[in-house]
Amino acid sequence: MIFNITLIFAVLSGLLGGMGMGGGTILIPALTIFLGVEQHVAQAANLFAFLPMSLISLKVHAGNGLVQKNGILSIIIPAVIVSSAGAAIAAFIPSEALQKLFGAFLVALAIKQLYDLKKLKSKK
Repeated sequence: MIFNITLIFAVLSGLLGGMGMGGGTILIPALTIFLGVEQHVAQAANLFAFLPMSLISLKVHAGNGLVQKNGILSIIIPAVIVSSAGAAIAAFIPSEALQKLFGAFLVALAIKQLYDLKKLKSKK
């Protein structure tokens, strides 16, 4: 049963990630809250899952002509370096602190989304 639930969470987060919404915002809380997975493990699973999802998404978006190829390496290379460094640093942060940091990130993300929505509505 746990495998089925995990699979559902993985598919949902993969779909959101493929649409550019950040699948980790679903996968990490789902794993920690509903399945009792430790924060470090959930974040590591998210980073691991991100690799194939991002490659597939990049291929699909490029195939649809939605990827600007000029300067793409100047985005990909720093993203890989910063992600790797973040994962290494996260390994040394206590799980409780990591949970609080991730929660703060989600709150900041929600505030930004609300701000962007309000800005978009005011333009119309």
